[in-house]
Amino acid sequence: MIIARAGDSGREFKLVPPGLHLSRCYRVIDLGTQLTVFQGKEKSNRKVLVQFEVYGEDDLGNPMVTDNGDPMVVGKNYTLSLNEMASLRKDLQSWRGREFTSEELKGFQLSNILDQWAMVSIIHTSGNDGKTYANITAVMPVPANVRKAGLPTGHNKPVIFSIDSPDMALYESFSDGLKAKIAKSPEWSSRTSYAPRPAAQQTSRPAAAAVEFEEDDIPFS
Repeated sequence: MIIARAGDSGREFKLVPPGLHLSRCYRVIDLGTQLTVFQGKEKSNRKVLVQFEVYGEDDLGNPMVTDNGDPMVVGKNYTLSLNEMASLRKDLQSWRGREFTSEELKGFQLSNILDQWAMVSIIHTSGNDGKTYANITAVMPVPANVRKAGLPTGHNKPVIFSIDSPDMALYESFSDGLKAKIAKSPEWSSRTSYAPRPAAQQTSRPAAAAVEFEEDDIPFS
């Protein structure tokens, strides 16, 4: 399970164009504890990657698809925290359209966001390596009129990856850069052996959750 609480790639991809785009969350990936440097200070935090497949057209009317015809993909790394200033908490509350309750802040299961639709705001920024990146600056609910007109059929299978119980078949499908990032975390290196789970046991969503929701109660629809 990947639970956020309060108090607690080598390949080249086409960039998602800047703007506000209809998107579907299809993948949540536990990155383990990662070392980051900000303003000369090092910090170690548990990180999670949330990825969206993007739908629609760019400003020139071209469909936002890869060379293979698949939906383009964008993601955002978050510190796995629901503390008041955490980006994950801010984006989830914006997406859900309401604040977390005190009970939800005790543990929110991130599998709840899989297969959920959102509007994501994208800007292009230049990294220290000289490359241009598509960054998510906001995640918002899909307007009612867009839902009424009908949402596309999702393309990618919704999946979640947890270092605590890794699906090695899923891990091997990641890019070399993503695998290397996960592998350098202390949570990954502390594990002595890995074995793929039998296919019958592989699921896209963990059955257990710290906070249980009925399907109609999940505030994303």
